[in-house]
Amino acid sequence: MENPFRDAVADLKVGDEKLKFFDLLRIFSGPQLDLYRRLPFSIRVLLESAVRNCDGFHVLKSDVDRILNWEEVQQDNVEVAFKAARVILQDLTGVPVVVDLAAMRNAVKELGGDPNKINPIYPVDLVIDHSVVVDASRTPDALDVNQRLEYERNQERFKFLKWGAKAFRNMLIVPPGSGIVHQVNLEYLARVVFQTDDGLLYPDTVVGTDSHTTMINGLGVLGWGVGGIEAEAVMLGQAISMVLPEVVGFKLTGHLNSIATSTDLVLTITAILRKLGVVNKFVEFFGNGCQGLSIADRATISNMAPEYGATCGFFPVDVKTLEYLRQTGRSEKKVAVVEAYLRATGMFRDYSDISEEPHFTTVIELDLSKVVPCISGPKRPHDNVPITEVREDFEKALVNKIGFKGFAIAPEKAGQRAPLSYEGVDYELTHGDVVIAAITSCTNTSNPSVMLGAGLVAKKAVERGLTVKPYIKTSLSPGSGVATKYLQQSGLTPYLEALGFGLTGYGCMTCIGNSGPLHPAVAATVEQGDLVVAGVLSGNRNFEGRIHPSTRANYLASPPLVVAFAIAGTVVIDFDKEPIGRSPDGSAVYLRDIWPSRSEIEQLEREVIRPAMFEEVYSRVENGNSRWNALEAHPSELYPWDVNSTYVKYPPYFDRMSLNIAPIFPIRDAHVLLNLGDSITTDHISPAGNIARNSPAARYLTDRGVAPKDYNSYGSRRGHDVVMKCGTFANIRLVNKLVSKPGPRTVHFPTGEELDIPDVADRYIAAGVPTIILTGKEYGSGSSRDWAAKGPLLLGVKAVIAESYERIHRSNLIGMGIAPLQYLSGQTADSLGLTGKEKFTVALHDNIQPGDQVNISTDDGKVFNVLARFDTEVELTYYRNGGVLNYMVRKMIQSG
Repeated sequence: MENPFRDAVADLKVGDEKLKFFDLLRIFSGPQLDLYRRLPFSIRVLLESAVRNCDGFHVLKSDVDRILNWEEVQQDNVEVAFKAARVILQDLTGVPVVVDLAAMRNAVKELGGDPNKINPIYPVDLVIDHSVVVDASRTPDALDVNQRLEYERNQERFKFLKWGAKAFRNMLIVPPGSGIVHQVNLEYLARVVFQTDDGLLYPDTVVGTDSHTTMINGLGVLGWGVGGIEAEAVMLGQAISMVLPEVVGFKLTGHLNSIATSTDLVLTITAILRKLGVVNKFVEFFGNGCQGLSIADRATISNMAPEYGATCGFFPVDVKTLEYLRQTGRSEKKVAVVEAYLRATGMFRDYSDISEEPHFTTVIELDLSKVVPCISGPKRPHDNVPITEVREDFEKALVNKIGFKGFAIAPEKAGQRAPLSYEGVDYELTHGDVVIAAITSCTNTSNPSVMLGAGLVAKKAVERGLTVKPYIKTSLSPGSGVATKYLQQSGLTPYLEALGFGLTGYGCMTCIGNSGPLHPAVAATVEQGDLVVAGVLSGNRNFEGRIHPSTRANYLASPPLVVAFAIAGTVVIDFDKEPIGRSPDGSAVYLRDIWPSRSEIEQLEREVIRPAMFEEVYSRVENGNSRWNALEAHPSELYPWDVNSTYVKYPPYFDRMSLNIAPIFPIRDAHVLLNLGDSITTDHISPAGNIARNSPAARYLTDRGVAPKDYNSYGSRRGHDVVMKCGTFANIRLVNKLVSKPGPRTVHFPTGEELDIPDVADRYIAAGVPTIILTGKEYGSGSSRDWAAKGPLLLGVKAVIAESYERIHRSNLIGMGIAPLQYLSGQTADSLGLTGKEKFTVALHDNIQPGDQVNISTDDGKVFNVLARFDTEVELTYYRNGGVLNYMVRKMIQSG
């Protein structure tokens, strides 16, 4: 059917250009206009998309009605369709997406269809930023060494991506060394308002295969992370089916004090919202406090939406947004179009005008002047610790029982010291000593205020004669070349370098676990002394085992505080009372002596940030560099799969696939592969870090002639299903209740043997025995990794029973044909007496509907119900098809 709102397309003249748009204020006139003006701005964006894409098939008129009546139906779990304007990828999640698209072309051809129907319809931007590792640091050639090794390790992957850019339409590849995906999105890729060739305007919206896609909401672009398999469906023209969310209004008032940073603010907000509970909800910021926040500040807050649990943290477009667009080199014409269109649709915000404040599901308030310097850790981003309490917090955690705030070190060993001989000099290490200090991550390196703040701390420290111990692995990995330029322009680069914070690369690096090796002497001392040493980073995640295997305590901090802790050399310090160090004459230097004021930073920022910096950096971004341009990739309809490759392999998802859909059957006599606890993250399920030499993945690679030095990381090998299957649940900190100590092991119940998890899974698969996973709260939290769902599928897992799920991961499980089941309220594995040694029969059936309960029985007589977490009809359709990829293949063939 034709769009029922087509007659509401109106003209909009901007300068000499005549443009057009769907005039929401005309469509929703009269009483409906009051409904529209009460909508949160983020919901208005959803409404515009539904109006523009309403076709009676993907998007229904009832979707428009439901969104317009959001205030009435927001808590009714109503389902609506949403079509995003574009998709953004990073390379670790992007490679498997392109592998899947290439494999779908093969599958479509095998089943008699046209493989060219598998092609992105909407723009796809892929930024290669997750492959560079801090192999070298604290040397003048560190950047070149790290980039050279990046290409040596990942040449095959990069060639494959280059093939994808040529084979698929609407796909842009941003080469390695350009920056971090979310910072490149913020500074360059974001449109804010799209303009088609025929002059139609509409809001920029985006979904991405990285959970921190949410950063772009700071620019007023609605976006969030999805699984790669869901992103593939969006690329191919499908609408996202989503439950219309509640919207928490977060009112910001006042101004940050002179010593607090945007990092302190976001860590404070994260703790507040985690406590409130905002999973599956939008958060929208409002209040006069927003006016004093730069777009970089807002982007920092929006970036950490996954950490505070929300789908997104949205700041509507205002005059500050327009200023940022100019600052980052967008044209005046573009800025004029953005402002005119958003004003015409009632989506331009004046944060000082209380008459514009929409209605929210609930409202929470924060006085910005109350924010104090803080860090988060030692194991979770939302465990906020004021700077004045870090010493006490760590000392308690050291001896507490194992947990998010506990390391279970015996009290008599709390003062343990271990000798370290480093480059001919003798030192001692003890608990709480810093061994990694990294200025890293788009969360903070996109923000000039905290980057310049770090540089000023370094300058004042060097001028006082302070140093950083040489065994601490320091690094600087900004999210774009713009940061390098303004640090150089400000004259602060030499001071950062003097403390070891020289440039190591443009990429995520330490934030995603690409911290590289510690010096062997340091790693050995930590292990032999059983020391709880620390990593301090300006990142967004510090989950156990993520940053480095040797750092059990990891803290998120602002870049200035990263420098401060590096100088102090320990987290066991009260900066208010204890000196950070001593100058050469022996006088004490306190943090307050070297800490810049907010006005000092703002003045420097005004002096050094220029639009020309952004224009220069991004004018070359698509042209690549000499290493990238030397890679050869020949275009072809189908990818020439190399059976000997250990990086890119044709996956088995479409093996024995037919056009017919099989009915849903019960899962009978399943063994438990793993019995897990709370907060099992995607880092536990599908690690991205280095491949351990004693792991199943290492054995597989060694059998194929790969030398240990060339194992690379799990993240880099996500295009190869066997390596990733071997790496599933390979986190050394995984706590499986079926075995006696942490690690990637489990029990094969028919024999009672304890083996590596993939070896046990292979035995069950060979015997035709299905498996399930038992787990606790927040299963699948963390990065939106497809392989956290693909890996368990290849291990033979048919269902997961959890107390609760992270949003994206639950979707990914369904997308790979795994049933996400949830204990009823008040029930857990423990309360039901489940040990994981039972056999389970899950009574799934072909008539199941969204929201249904399913009966489970065990071979020892236990019977209970669980909620089948198929929340929408679309999710159930994907599951019936064996996953979204199989659904898309069938759909493409049937439509052609």
